[in-house]
Amino acid sequence: MKAAAVSAVLAGTLVPAARAASPLFLHGVASGDPLPDGVLLWTRVTPAPDATPGSGRGAAGEVGWEVAEDAAFAHVVAHGTVRTGPEQDHTVKADVRGLRPATTYHYRFTREGAHSPAGRTRTAPAAGARVDGARFGVVSCANWEAGYYAAYRHLAARADLDAVLHLGDYVYEYASGAYPTQPVRLHSPRNETLTLADYRLRHATTKTDADVQAVHARHPFIAIWDDHEFANDAWSGGAENHTPGPEGDWAARVAAAKQAYFEWMPVRPSTAGTVYRRVGWGGLAELHMLDLRSFRSEQAKTGSGAVDDPERSITGRAQLDWLKAGLSASAAQWQLIGTSVMISPLAFGALPAELLGPLRDLLGIPAGGLAINPDQWDGYTDDRRELLAHLRAENIRDTVFLTGDIHSAWANDVPVNAATYPLSASAATEFVVTSVTSDNIDDILGVPPQSVSPVAVAALRAANRHVHWADLDSHGYGVLDVTAARAQMDYYVLSDREDPAATSSWARSYATRAGARRLERVAAPVA
Repeated sequence: MKAAAVSAVLAGTLVPAARAASPLFLHGVASGDPLPDGVLLWTRVTPAPDATPGSGRGAAGEVGWEVAEDAAFAHVVAHGTVRTGPEQDHTVKADVRGLRPATTYHYRFTREGAHSPAGRTRTAPAAGARVDGARFGVVSCANWEAGYYAAYRHLAARADLDAVLHLGDYVYEYASGAYPTQPVRLHSPRNETLTLADYRLRHATTKTDADVQAVHARHPFIAIWDDHEFANDAWSGGAENHTPGPEGDWAARVAAAKQAYFEWMPVRPSTAGTVYRRVGWGGLAELHMLDLRSFRSEQAKTGSGAVDDPERSITGRAQLDWLKAGLSASAAQWQLIGTSVMISPLAFGALPAELLGPLRDLLGIPAGGLAINPDQWDGYTDDRRELLAHLRAENIRDTVFLTGDIHSAWANDVPVNAATYPLSASAATEFVVTSVTSDNIDDILGVPPQSVSPVAVAALRAANRHVHWADLDSHGYGVLDVTAARAQMDYYVLSDREDPAATSSWARSYATRAGARRLERVAAPVA
């Protein structure tokens, strides 16, 4: 699955140059964060054979870029140059403006007379414009060692997507063989990523993958990070997978990881050092993309009443206020919130606090029951309560949370009070997409699909009546289709994550109708 495979995917969609990349452009091209008048373009040059990612070697120089209305580049509408060098790891970003809204463009880079592969991108609709529909690929959790990126190949083959939303864990920090213990292919570097050079090389390795290059060349990305872009279960002051001293200072490690991320991803930072930002999609939708690692308090212990502490936060005060203000001010019909971890409560034996009586304080049981995963919003219940109360108080009806992280697919209502649901209200809905490759329950236990999941899903749904569906067995991706009438997620699964030629099949669809705040099952995917 190297050059021939990517050529097959790109054939007929990009200019012939895309099928014969110069050795100057070994990592492909990408675009991201579309605006009504522009888009961010990305590539990386290799000015000399020894100018490998993270090496600090290679001469600085100018890289040209051009944007055209046609794949043959006969009608170039914008062009310019960007200087790059070892200080940026020879990555290139061009923040192009002056383009037309809701328009498909083609772009490429040049250096020393050589062209990069050509990419295709699309601008967002004009602010407030009437938009009949929007369609986004949705992905999360792509561990290089766990399998191949066939999910990206299938998304690259689709011509109907406006953008791809990546909800985090684009790369993983572990040493080779640490997770999973029997890798399908090996990380580079082999050691755990700790330094700027390490993180740069890990990102660069990902972008040598043919399917990664294909999906980036075909669609603009709107991406956020989660923990593995840094270290497992990261929080503002540390991480589960970070040992101060032997692994250095946490702040220095985070700074290195963030620098490499912004160098290697087609992401426009809205505020220095964070990825929370908004992307408007005309009058139809507003995307609010969150950063749930940079500002969060340390995770509470499972079963600890600390999850209800109002002094603890998953968003940080400034980001939560920013989100609430943006939701209130938005004139778009649909509010799409990219959250890297699940917001829906997920518990065994969830009971109203008043029924628990004095046992709550004695046992440290949080108000919503015994939290399964305090790394999610379950571990920060005051932030969730405040956000859901805001949605209700402001009558923000059409809110959909888009989530990754937990290597399984879910379709949830987001209840105001999980213990009394469905007799009580729902504030929003949530679509959780499974992993591209990262281990699910079957992989961890080493058992065939459907061996343990039916019992687990039955128990989860019995204790969490707002959960409509969960798939704990599959790897794949989602396609979100939004119209004025409804937002629908189509869930797709792969035949085998360890097969680079894996097929994709539709698994299930759920939709929320305008004003409903609840999901319903749909019989077929969107056409």
